[in-house]
Amino acid sequence: QRKNPFSSDDRLASRPAHTHRGDPTYGRPPEGSRTEQRGKDAHSHVGKEVEELCLIIRRTGEVGEDGHVSVTFGQLFETYVTISNKVVGILLRARKHGLVHFEGEMLWQGKDDDVVITLL
Repeated sequence: QRKNPFSSDDRLASRPAHTHRGDPTYGRPPEGSRTEQRGKDAHSHVGKEVEELCLIIRRTGEVGEDGHVSVTFGQLFETYVTISNKVVGILLRARKHGLVHFEGEMLWQGKDDDVVITLL
């Protein structure tokens, strides 16, 4: 549409050209755009949820011999689900950032209730 001489849509002409994989702006919204701001807001919100999850683990878990606080997924799920229904996603994010440890790729309610989650 950008090259179409019959198109009168001015929005298309103002768009930047597509970037390619090696470009540092590849896959990122334009600086200063509302999309960039929404992404920053979402990142901040998820960070706060991860912090809250760690506090709940600390409050509900038990300190082990190694000094780390641990809680079972079933116990954490029952406590945290009243706050947020995204407990598994937030746990995965916390593990990605090295804040918690648990075995397995994914946790499922019922099936993985006895999996131990350790606060690092």
